[in-house]
Amino acid sequence: MRPSRARFNGLKDDQVSRRKIASSTGSLELVLSSRSETESLGQAIGCALKGGEVLAVIGELGAGKTALVRGIAAGLGAPPASVSSPTFVLIHEYHGRLPLIHVDLYRLHTHAEAESIGLQDYFTGEAITAIEWADRFPSLLPEDRLEVRLTHRSLATRKAQLTAQGPQSLALLIQIKQAQRPTRRSTPSRQAKPRHRRKALKR
Repeated sequence: MRPSRARFNGLKDDQVSRRKIASSTGSLELVLSSRSETESLGQAIGCALKGGEVLAVIGELGAGKTALVRGIAAGLGAPPASVSSPTFVLIHEYHGRLPLIHVDLYRLHTHAEAESIGLQDYFTGEAITAIEWADRFPSLLPEDRLEVRLTHRSLATRKAQLTAQGPQSLALLIQIKQAQRPTRRSTPSRQAKPRHRRKALKR
């Protein structure tokens, strides 16, 4: 089954609305044709977050991981312009309606290094944890997490595959799917025009 192209509330693309969502119970695949669509996916995720979720963001260099997290921050009400790749600082924290912990594991090489940053300490409470390069140390991740895998399809397009790994992440994925569906434009109801009886004209 071919992945559908992204569409979210606020995006205007009639062509996308005609495509079916390629999804199963715990997964969803989308085609993202631009950076703005990647950020829109992140914003849909951010708007659906309830607190305490872990997002494992996976993808090669330039796949759009930081753009996705920028959208997540926007969905949480944090300034998206403040989001940058935490490659050198490793962990950034942003504040919106819920705190967002942004982690990058790219520069870490050993399991001991990853443990030393206290990653697992962030998995409790209401904070959202978004982890770039999360596939480097999967044993440190909680069992219940939403994996977002971004892959290159062409120079301009990416494929996003979302997979829920537990009940909390599955509930989140269901909310994302609902946001991804095209909104129906309500058409104004036609008001019945009053009928006027016309008198027959005498000729």
